[in-house]
Amino acid sequence: MGGGDTLKAHVGMALVQLFFGGYQVLTKVALNVGVNQLVFCFYRVSLAFIILAPIAFFLERRTRPPITKKLLLSFFFLGLTGIFGNQLLFLIGLNYTNPTYAAAVQPAVPVFTFLFTVIMGIERVNLLRYEGLAKVGGTIVCVSGAILMVFYRGPALIGDEEMENVAQIKISARGQQEASGWLINSLHNLGLDNFQLGVIFLIGNTCCMAAFLAIQAPVLKKYPANLSVTAYSFFFGVVLMVIASLFMVHESSDWILTQSEILAIVYAGTIASALNYAIVSWSNKILGPAMVSLYKPLQPVFSSLLSQIFLGTPIYLGSIIGGSLIIAGLYIVTWASYREKQATLGVTPHASSVSEPLIHEKSSDQGGHISSGSSSIS
Repeated sequence: MGGGDTLKAHVGMALVQLFFGGYQVLTKVALNVGVNQLVFCFYRVSLAFIILAPIAFFLERRTRPPITKKLLLSFFFLGLTGIFGNQLLFLIGLNYTNPTYAAAVQPAVPVFTFLFTVIMGIERVNLLRYEGLAKVGGTIVCVSGAILMVFYRGPALIGDEEMENVAQIKISARGQQEASGWLINSLHNLGLDNFQLGVIFLIGNTCCMAAFLAIQAPVLKKYPANLSVTAYSFFFGVVLMVIASLFMVHESSDWILTQSEILAIVYAGTIASALNYAIVSWSNKILGPAMVSLYKPLQPVFSSLLSQIFLGTPIYLGSIIGGSLIIAGLYIVTWASYREKQATLGVTPHASSVSEPLIHEKSSDQGGHISSGSSSIS
């Protein structure tokens, strides 16, 4: 790839994080109006599938391998974790917190992916090398930051806390009724308030995305058609949304959207899903997953700025400390993975004694597909 494509990929990845920041702010506005989270997810996933399916069909019609039952089962689990669980938990978490916290937790996705890949045997950690120790230490730092954000909020350092309290009061009766479900009540009985529950749901969102990436890596080795894998994942996500809606959405009025809700869904389906997935996939082929993942910490910065500008959301001490720990842990793990990748390619003299990199890449004779797929999507 030429230098022009490299520059475009860097600019593209920065724009991806900006687009995600905008998604979080727009979605928070829709949630405050009272949109049903499951309905929102259904419309978003359906729109993204409608966009991705024909593009994948025509662009990869000559490179798609035959579909097997095992692949279909893998696509189902991709839809369950990366589309259904990931997006629904994110919206519930965002509803109880704010865009700043929602974005601050997202950099934990690569670290939780590392944990799952170790458990599944995809990733090997050599504790006798600095890189292996850095991976474990960075993971601990990142998880500690996420836990801190749950249990410590602290004073508002930027913005007016009263404005957020007023915004929370404005949540509609429809949203309040949804929040009184058995799961929320059960968690409240454990002594957790709404804000702590929101952060827990956001952490669950990152775990689902990490599981999605861990499952996706071996799938892409057998089915090296990135857009098609993504489209199949969205298809099963739509199916699961429909099934869940039959049991959880009881009012027909929940499917009727306001103007702000329609705007948020159109943005989420086209920009935050379809476009961002395409940019990340293309940038991965040029920069590699290690460099692409370095842009993830920009998301909290963009989200904090946009939510402060458009929503007046305050920035708390807990979000700064916890978010800083998450970002620090991410960089430590990413640095160690990059060092291992360089060693594997023979750049360093101890290449033969290190473990494999965190995110594996396929060789060029397989078309240059990145086995991690969209490794930084929410």
